[in-house]
Amino acid sequence: MQGKRLDRVNQLIKEEISMLLHRELKDPRLGFVTVTEVETSKDLRAAKIFVSVLGSDAQWKASMAALESARGFVRNWLRQHLDLRVTPDVDFRPDRSMEHAARIQSILRKVQDEGR
Repeated sequence: MQGKRLDRVNQLIKEEISMLLHRELKDPRLGFVTVTEVETSKDLRAAKIFVSVLGSDAQWKASMAALESARGFVRNWLRQHLDLRVTPDVDFRPDRSMEHAARIQSILRKVQDEGR
C-alpha cells in the first residue's frame, strides 16, 4: 500500500475510534482518553492505536484495561463503518508523550522562576 493512502487510512481509523470512544463506549473505567496516533501495517492486518489518558496512574491502568476489553467491539465497529477490504486487529498502546512534555514544561518554568 502506498504512503499517502496508508496515511489516509490511519487518519480515518483515528477519527472513527476517537468518535467511538467519546460517544459509544460506556465503560465506567474509561477516563478521558484521546487517540494521539494510529500506525497501520502495510497489509492493513494490524493497527497500533496510541492513546493518552488524562489522570493518575490508576486512571491510566483502568482506561487501558477498558480499552483492552473493548478490542473486539472496536474492531467490529471498524468493520461496519469503514469501507476496507481487511479490518485490522487493533492494539491499544499508551502514549505518555503529552505527560512527559508537561513535566518538562513545568521544570523549565521552575528554572525560569528561580533565575529571576
